Amino acid sequence: MTRKIAMVKRVVDMKTHCQPSDDLEYWLSKTPQERLAAVTFLVNQMLKPGERMDKTVFIRRKLKE
Repeated sequence: MTRKIAMVKRVVDMKTHCQPSDDLEYWLSKTPQERLAAVTFLVNQMLKPGERMDKTVFIRRKLKE
């Protein structure tokens, strides 16, 4: 029986490892379409069937004159 999924192992030092910078580097390597697809997927996981996202939470800011 052969493996279809390769095993991946990554060892990092937890004291010096910077997860946020790795995350940023990962997402910047993706195309805008892939990023949008990921956000859409995550939002759809939180919504119930037929439910729409509530967009009334955002506050409009007035520009200072």
